Amino acid sequence: MPRPIEALIHTEALARNLTRARAAAPEAKVWAIVKANAYGHGIERAYAGLRGADGFALLDLAEAERIRALGWRGPVLLLEGCFEPRDLELCSRLNLWHTVHHEAQIDWLAAHKTHVPHQVFLKMNSGMNRLGFKPAAYAHAWRRLSGLTQVEGIALMTHLSDADGPRGIAHQLAVFDEATRDLPGERTVANSAATLRFAPGAENVRGDWVRPGIMVYGSSPDFPDHSIADWDLQPTMSLRAQVIAVQDLKAGEQVGYGSRFTAERDMRIGVIACGYADGYPRVVPNGTPVLIGEARTRLIGRVSMDMITIDLTAAPEAGVGSVATLWGTSPGGAVLPIDEIAAAAGTIGYELMCALAPRVPTRAV
Repeated sequence: MPRPIEALIHTEALARNLTRARAAAPEAKVWAIVKANAYGHGIERAYAGLRGADGFALLDLAEAERIRALGWRGPVLLLEGCFEPRDLELCSRLNLWHTVHHEAQIDWLAAHKTHVPHQVFLKMNSGMNRLGFKPAAYAHAWRRLSGLTQVEGIALMTHLSDADGPRGIAHQLAVFDEATRDLPGERTVANSAATLRFAPGAENVRGDWVRPGIMVYGSSPDFPDHSIADWDLQPTMSLRAQVIAVQDLKAGEQVGYGSRFTAERDMRIGVIACGYADGYPRVVPNGTPVLIGEARTRLIGRVSMDMITIDLTAAPEAGVGSVATLWGTSPGGAVLPIDEIAAAAGTIGYELMCALAPRVPTRAV
């Protein structure tokens, strides 16, 4: 039989989380962000749950071709735009919208021969200092684009660096609003954190489009300040594996590499068919939560390549074949948010989703 581990992609949860984004930003259109292979979920597996979006936003041309191959005929946006002039040929053929964030991309458009004018999203660097035109140069870039026959429409765009933290978005929003005050075009500024925290009460945050990413995949953008339960989100990926062995420990015995855990008392432990080669983070400490059946228990000992060990005290009936949920939703409906495992590893839920190993069988349900 196959090794007893799998990841499940919950289609209904994807659709529900997308609806939650719409509710937070009434009257705005919604991009479903499917970069990084839909945050590790798989574009083809996630599509059924996200097809209620107004458009799909992603990074590269191969991802755009996959969305079109699934039958999507609506807007598709390249979030980083084109990387070389010939990319514009595929933009024309597949009717892709694309971001413009530096002068060379405008030069490429000016030289591009096309019968179908392009929709572009002109990106401003409002303080994050990654991509985009500085505010003082933004209007000039807009005028250059508006003078090209190759361009049909120009949307106005920026990205927020602190929407998930105490600094907030006011400083960047003021820069963006001032620099775009006299420029026409649709506007988009809100990522997941801004959509949930600020869009409900602010029209200039909602804009014409919101760009929810991680919230759609069932992770809180500002954990631990808010959990997915606080934001009324559902897990969209569940990593489950089975108990493949049981050991009885005496008080004082150790577990695993480096003997990192010592039993405080006589106890039963379970060995789970999941390790860091599956994408489960090696750095998590003793006590990291795991669900065994519907009961919450804890990881003990060091994570190895193919196995972890857990305390079975909270699930005395558990044995070989029992299902452990490493993150997500258990077979009976108990929830272990991916954010808790990520926090134990000193990272964020995004990374765990994207790091799910190819060897883990994955299916949509």
